[in-house]
Amino acid sequence: MSQAKVKRKGQVTIPAELRNKLGITEGTILKVQEHPEGILLRPLPPAEPGEVVGEAEHRKLIEELDRLRRRWR
Repeated sequence: MSQAKVKRKGQVTIPAELRNKLGITEGTILKVQEHPEGILLRPLPPAEPGEVVGEAEHRKLIEELDRLRRRWR
């Protein structure tokens, strides 16, 4: 069993073994649910083309696109 320590702002590092096994990479969105035994984290699939996303997600996508554009210029 792996362990993780909660940092000052509530951040937790998921052990590399589990990230690799579950395909969790930087930018992966996790669904956080209260569970009878604690907290359940589930990776969500990326948004499908044409799928409606909320304003915050839209803003995040635009920021990521801008970051990639600057990187490739």
